[in-house]
Amino acid sequence: MIDFLKDLWDFMRERKKFWLAPLVLVMVLLGALIVLAQGSAVAPFIYTLF
Repeated sequence: MIDFLKDLWDFMRERKKFWLAPLVLVMVLLGALIVLAQGSAVAPFIYTLF
């Protein structure tokens, strides 16, 4: 996982694609939210957001 993040950072730095960083961060946060809320009592409230 660390190698993947290092390769991604090197790609963004070399090609000046720093605009990808916020997109990747938002996708990771949304994925974590869905995974963590799947079995909790908060799940019905999260589903209304989408």
